[in-house]
Amino acid sequence: MSFVLAIDQGTTSSRAMVFGDDFSVASVAQAEFPQHFPASGWVEHDGDDIWNSTLSTCREALKKANLTAKDIAAIGITNQRETTLVWDRATGQAIHRAIVWQDRRTADACARLKDEGHEPAFATKTGLIIDPYFSGTKIAWLLDHVPNARARAERGELLFGTVDSYLLWRLTRGKVHATDATNASRTLLFNIHTGAWDDDLLKILRVPRAMLPEVRDCSHRFGETTPELFGGAIAIGGIAGDQQAATIGQACFTPGMIKSTYGTGCFALLNTGTTPVASKNKLLTTIAYQLQGKRTYALEGSIFVAGSAVQWLRDGLGLIKQAAETGALAEKSDPAQSVYLVPAFVGLGAPYWNPHVRGALFGLTRNTGPAELAHAALESVCYQTCDLREAMRADWPQAKTAHIVLRVDGGMTVSDWTMQRLADLLDAPVDRPVIQETTALGAAYLAGLSVGVYPEPSKFADHWRLERRFKPNMDAATRAKKLKGWANAIKGVLAGDEG
Repeated sequence: MSFVLAIDQGTTSSRAMVFGDDFSVASVAQAEFPQHFPASGWVEHDGDDIWNSTLSTCREALKKANLTAKDIAAIGITNQRETTLVWDRATGQAIHRAIVWQDRRTADACARLKDEGHEPAFATKTGLIIDPYFSGTKIAWLLDHVPNARARAERGELLFGTVDSYLLWRLTRGKVHATDATNASRTLLFNIHTGAWDDDLLKILRVPRAMLPEVRDCSHRFGETTPELFGGAIAIGGIAGDQQAATIGQACFTPGMIKSTYGTGCFALLNTGTTPVASKNKLLTTIAYQLQGKRTYALEGSIFVAGSAVQWLRDGLGLIKQAAETGALAEKSDPAQSVYLVPAFVGLGAPYWNPHVRGALFGLTRNTGPAELAHAALESVCYQTCDLREAMRADWPQAKTAHIVLRVDGGMTVSDWTMQRLADLLDAPVDRPVIQETTALGAAYLAGLSVGVYPEPSKFADHWRLERRFKPNMDAATRAKKLKGWANAIKGVLAGDEG
């Protein structure tokens, strides 16, 4: 049997998984790493923590599977997107902690760019909106705030990369500075129509072209690991941003298919085929994947807070000891109460895109307790998904008539309560696959495809297996009442915008 090693470098942890050539899971290793919050709305990671946790989990996964480098046909990388690193070309040392995708420090810079009238150009070329979420303004902030960084970058001494590029650089010991089309499409610097970095956008954001990685297909022979890392060189054969990797792992290769991943945030992608669809409802137009030079596009809705709302219950309020307790606690909630949590801890993502608002609880009574707060936290993820679905229907007419089934993955999907409530509020089936680590599976598939271990996409889709389908069973009147309550809560939060 041939094996593929998948690196899934996420926001709160790094994971490594070994897959067999029949897509079976041979081993899993995972390690959390520190989060840094140096100011309100700021989120950072240490580049060495990202690297060391990735390296240690890869070694642990190989050991657990009783495999060596010679048994691994290829490595695939998937990563937290938009998180931005700048490092020294000569030493590989990061000049500053990574600025994480959740970080909002460039909100004022984004507002200036909008005031100067740049948003139409960025939207047309990149499919994105001007927002602190994306990498472009993060790079500019680093160049402007780290001493001598801009001068060094202009001399060609510094390199930029999203986490995939940074890991690829370190795995190859500086021999390869590259990324894939999906990660490039999240930077505000990449023209998704031409498939190239855009000089006009680089000029607006004052980012030197010499910093940028080469952009390649998602399934591609990127290079090889240096032998000393794993006791032998291993080909690196696939890269995709985490949400695109999950789309691939869910086998959403047909236009109209939609997946939603519930991790730290929640991200829904709707495959729109070879034609990019410009959103009128503040969704993003992005590259779903690029294979053999051909780009497939998606509409994406990005929710900043999903699983991190459960983390807040655990770490911020101390209401639970483990995330797995939340569903059972929510089941005990008082059905007579209608408590809504709008978890805008770092602003609101799609379809609102407001970085200034902050979270709020509505409908509190003297009897509101831990069960009602757990209920509200889990339900908030479902409501936000409903908002995304409605925006997608408005942007892509085919979605209105299509019988859409939502394929779900990510840590929160283990909660039957949450998935049932999601189906109830969407009034649509929710499918949970047998392999729920679809992000890692997508990365493994891309790598295995590049070296001939795995078949073409249509054959891969035949291997997708359903673990459980959640069917809606909420009556229409209750659903309508709940959705109206959520809409009112959103209005309340937006009314509190002090930006």
